[in-house]
Amino acid sequence: MTAVTLAGAGLTLGQSRILHPLDLHIEAGETVAIIGPSGAGKTSLLRLIGTELRAQGRLTLWGQDPWALSTGTRQRLRSRIGMVWQQPPLPAAQSVMTAVLAGRLGQWSLGRALCSLLRPCDPAGALAELQRLGLADKGQQRCGELSGGQLQRVGIARVLYQQPDLILADEPVSALDPVLARSSLEALLHQAGARGSTLIANLHAVELALGLFPRIIGLRQGRIQFDCPASEVSQTMLTALYAGDDEASACLR
Repeated sequence: MTAVTLAGAGLTLGQSRILHPLDLHIEAGETVAIIGPSGAGKTSLLRLIGTELRAQGRLTLWGQDPWALSTGTRQRLRSRIGMVWQQPPLPAAQSVMTAVLAGRLGQWSLGRALCSLLRPCDPAGALAELQRLGLADKGQQRCGELSGGQLQRVGIARVLYQQPDLILADEPVSALDPVLARSSLEALLHQAGARGSTLIANLHAVELALGLFPRIIGLRQGRIQFDCPASEVSQTMLTALYAGDDEASACLR
């Protein structure tokens, strides 16, 4: 089943063309890395897929046009999507445990969600995800006491606890050292694969993208420059992507 389809989907904000009309298909359970220079439109593409921004053109998620649904049905569709941000929006006064448990607020009844603010409903489940990211001893600390890299790992733990069908990760390991970056991405990839989740991640670390993700999309100036298996991405293509050599070869799916 196709999880994400873009058919001529573009994005214009004000007078600026952020994304030119894109055609893209991502199957359920696929893991895809998006690479490209700063300002290429990578974050905007994730926000479009996550329905935070509305495309000009057509977007479907699991065969449904989210903008053709009622508000309630669209919210249920959105609850199947998990976001990992480069700077997770975690309140400084909130405990790490509560921040991770918040991953499932959209799936719980109002009563259970309110109850969880006073007493954690599933501390063991949240702790298991923190342990995967090397943060088992941080559960009772406040988010404001953590470093930027630790907060990024809390954001990953939260989306893993959510267990969404689609994970959108925007530079999820940019604040981590190379060893932690790799291990954190490996945890995210492993759990997404074990649960059959689709994973789309924006990465500046090209070596991690090529080493861990089977499919690579190169985005430049709001256009897809190539969409290939990682094994087919050449140095020539990377030079074209980052240096703007339009004559370099590229491959499209």
